[in-house]
Amino acid sequence: MPSFLSRQTRYGVSYSKLYSICGLIYLNSTMAGLDASLIGNLNTLPSFQSFFGTGASKATTGIIFASMQVGGILGAFTLRLADSRGRLFCIQLGSIGVICGALIQAFSRSMWMFMVGRFTLGFFSTLACRSSSIYLIEISPAERRGTIAGLYNTLFFLGSILATLAVLVSQALYHGHTAWRVPVALQCVFPAIVASGVRYIPESPRWLVANSRPSEARDVMASLHSNGVLTHKVSEEFAQMEADVRQRDGMPTGWSVLYSTKSRKRRLFILLCMSLFGQMSGNNIISYYLPTMLHDVGIKEMSTKLYLNGLYAIIGWTAAAVGARLHDYYGRRKMCVICLKDPRKTARHLTKSRLYNCTSGLATCMGLLALSMGMYYRTGEFLYSTFSLLTIYTFGVIFATGYTSMQPVYPAEVMTNDMRARGMAVATMCGGSAGCLNTLLAPAAMARLGPMFFFLFCVWDFVEAAIINAYFVETKGRTLEELEEVFNSDDPVGLSIEKSSKERMF
Repeated sequence: MPSFLSRQTRYGVSYSKLYSICGLIYLNSTMAGLDASLIGNLNTLPSFQSFFGTGASKATTGIIFASMQVGGILGAFTLRLADSRGRLFCIQLGSIGVICGALIQAFSRSMWMFMVGRFTLGFFSTLACRSSSIYLIEISPAERRGTIAGLYNTLFFLGSILATLAVLVSQALYHGHTAWRVPVALQCVFPAIVASGVRYIPESPRWLVANSRPSEARDVMASLHSNGVLTHKVSEEFAQMEADVRQRDGMPTGWSVLYSTKSRKRRLFILLCMSLFGQMSGNNIISYYLPTMLHDVGIKEMSTKLYLNGLYAIIGWTAAAVGARLHDYYGRRKMCVICLKDPRKTARHLTKSRLYNCTSGLATCMGLLALSMGMYYRTGEFLYSTFSLLTIYTFGVIFATGYTSMQPVYPAEVMTNDMRARGMAVATMCGGSAGCLNTLLAPAAMARLGPMFFFLFCVWDFVEAAIINAYFVETKGRTLEELEEVFNSDDPVGLSIEKSSKERMF
């Protein structure tokens, strides 16, 4: 065996095994992207619109779209199973449930049956996807956690791309209602692969330690991080896990574990903010209603809208993948920086954190989008239509680079091991409620307010920027257990930045 494969490097045998496991779990993100994006593409098909009575801005559209999110919110309560039965059990159960939901949709004979299918899919998708992000966080080494776990959410875009391709190919090959039923049935593919493969991968070492199975946990850590050898680094991190479990003895259990101390309340606040921002920054609207927005700026051809929808996903995927790697280089907070002042100061901005973040860029894009769409409505000129389109894609690049990879990672990172499953349940309920509200109200709001609807997001995104700069801590380079020191300090943000500024890894 070549020497570089036997060493503890990112190319070694242990990391190859880790990457293979992650590759399987990543498919749940692809599944989520396919599920979330498919409905928007289906809504461009005349056969789908006529069968369910949907359209660009009808209330029925919002109800059908939101049924999956309602299921996701309620499905969050099942995440407690991740503590009692294990992370892998929830991933497998959730994947099987998604298959059932997809089949119900594919064979629907009415709008209500289709909504039941979407509700079922959303319910179990939450269990599978949230358990997947928890699992990836807990098996990844600290120095590459942002990249390895962050890449999970970037595969959402692959699902979006496949959703667009599935609809394009299906509407070319089939006629009538078969054109939308075939893409819906394809939602079964990825969860079937995950449900079959998850039986052959190891359980989370942190869950094993918490459930009195330390020897198994030690073996998993050594297998995934150091080619089966119990190195000093692995032993040190394992000792931190055991100390963390001992420290939790006698502490409150149940939901009160989320707010039993001051530091835990701060963790919960950050989690709630990140979950809310991930849905309320305007990205949710563009993800679901991009075809409608394209129609509003003069792009009427169905195939053109589908191609542009697919291009948006491809660009977003590329930006998100780059962002996932850079989160381990610059850090979670610093990666949010967008220089809105003198470009010559960019390098200095990247070494500090209490500055503008990516939400400032999102706010700027939303403001420009509102302005350009307003001018297009007034004049009908091609220039404003083109500028609106460029602004939409710029927004997507900024959000994908700064937010996408960290949406499931950062909330899980700031939770302690005993808070993580319940915390992610709360994150799902918070984000799902915000997304559901967006989805339900967006069609009517866009029709009534026009471009001013996007200006509301411009204002809100600047509020997000201020909160992130004031309260979000840096997690780069620390093990999950080492973050306890950060949150117990008098100045968590300052302490987290102090260590992060001394580390650069690539």
